[in-house]
Amino acid sequence: MTVRKNQAQLTAAEKRSFVNAVLELKRTGRYDTFVTTHNAFIMSDTDDGDRVGHRSPSFLPWHRRYLLEFERALQAVDPTVALPYWDWTVDRTPRASLWAPDFLGGTGRARDGQVMDGPFARSANRWTVSVRVDGRDFLRRALGAGGRQLPTRAEVDAVLAMETYDTPPWNSASDGFRNHLEGWRGANLHNRVHVWVGGQMGTGVSPNDPVFWLHHAFIDKLWADWQARHPRSAYLPAAGTPNVVDLNDTMRPWNDVTPADMLDHTRHYTYDTAA
Repeated sequence: MTVRKNQAQLTAAEKRSFVNAVLELKRTGRYDTFVTTHNAFIMSDTDDGDRVGHRSPSFLPWHRRYLLEFERALQAVDPTVALPYWDWTVDRTPRASLWAPDFLGGTGRARDGQVMDGPFARSANRWTVSVRVDGRDFLRRALGAGGRQLPTRAEVDAVLAMETYDTPPWNSASDGFRNHLEGWRGANLHNRVHVWVGGQMGTGVSPNDPVFWLHHAFIDKLWADWQARHPRSAYLPAAGTPNVVDLNDTMRPWNDVTPADMLDHTRHYTYDTAA
């Protein structure tokens, strides 16, 4: 069984294995297919139209399947690798261990945001940004620029206390757990972290930054924590809702999985801590 660990608890060998598997997926072109998929759904998901990956109830099960596909791709390279998660309520500064040169590298330089250290720096010639929104082919970050702050544990706990999974109109205006976690309302959890990292993480091609996977693994863990706290709170909507993925509707692009199939993560992996 795959066990996803807090990145702060990874050994040096585990960090190397994760980085090497990511670089191998990049070398073969497989990595860029994940970036392309994410960007396509960011662009097509709208508040008043068909929405699957974002601004919708299926944000969480969609990304759970998406991360599972990526994790399986990593494990095809190295069976020992699991997705780590980044608890940004604890590791809150650009000096946190995940930004070290032996793991993800640090923030970008002032003049253009280019990441200059670590295995994903353009200078290492192993990480060219191919799926991009502009002409720049290097990884960019601006960690905490403009005085931005990551969400706090108190803000997370307030969202985890919400009992209802989602509410009409089932988009970025909804008042429920999913939308407060996604970040369109309230404390702004998931979205705020993307903006705090900056660079590609603030765009539809955010998976170009490998921290995307650690961030979303933590979002997935928070969903798992919420499920454990509220066992009677079901995925909503259940059926017959236009433009969104109901409980037993299939999710694109896979078309072989429903939100119901993704409710129990323990069939695929566990986390290193209980809820």
